[in-house]
Amino acid sequence: MLWLQPVNEAALSELLSQVAAGQLDVATAMSRLTKLPFADLGFARVDHHRSLRAGFPEVVFCQGKRPEHVLAIFQELLAHGSAAFGTRATREHADVVTQALPDVRYDPSSRLLFSPQPEPVGPKPGPVLVICAGTSDLPVADEAALTAAFFGCQVDRLCDVGVAGIHRLLAAEDKLRAARIIIAVAGMEGALPSAVAGLSGRPVIAVPTSVGYGASFSGLAALLGMLSSCASGVTVVNIDNGFGAGYAAALTLRSASYEIPATRNTP
Repeated sequence: MLWLQPVNEAALSELLSQVAAGQLDVATAMSRLTKLPFADLGFARVDHHRSLRAGFPEVVFCQGKRPEHVLAIFQELLAHGSAAFGTRATREHADVVTQALPDVRYDPSSRLLFSPQPEPVGPKPGPVLVICAGTSDLPVADEAALTAAFFGCQVDRLCDVGVAGIHRLLAAEDKLRAARIIIAVAGMEGALPSAVAGLSGRPVIAVPTSVGYGASFSGLAALLGMLSSCASGVTVVNIDNGFGAGYAAALTLRSASYEIPATRNTP
């Protein structure tokens, strides 16, 4: 039944078409539409309109939230047909949520908590290539890769190719050029994205990590190095923000797949 389906652009179009055709009464349609903006849970206002506006559902930032609050938000999203996706989740968050919602998965490396996603119709956009300088950067790279995959992208991985052994990166040049977008994750001095952008000719989303000794200032050195990149086409997200990089890559590819409608000439 339509009112149990997720509210997205296609579902809204179908709803309005059914009203126009007389197949659905106005009262039922209004009942569905009044639930679009948000649901007030007291401690949170869950944005059910996010998918319609942005194409992707609201993401739950779990850090600092009580586990029972995260569970209630997940239940609210899932009850209205949205997928549920949480970042910076702890094991305590995961235990409470997965006990009540057994289909939800938790990845301890990336600290992501997420519901199953239906397989998309047609080919996935991409590939998004997620690369990291060292094994210590893997948790942030995992967050970026799983985020991009959750939001519908084809994802490829390349690990431990930092500039200290740049021959490892040079050996993967074909893989770099096969990507649509590259997410480059690095700590220390943060040199990897510049090298990747110079080799690949692809848009690079740079992610500085907090990995490094004292003078790296918990990722500040890598952040400033990436912001000061001499290579063109490097965009930088915040320190350890693998989610932001994966989401940006998915949104970019989703936007690029849209066809611009033909304009109508007006007198």
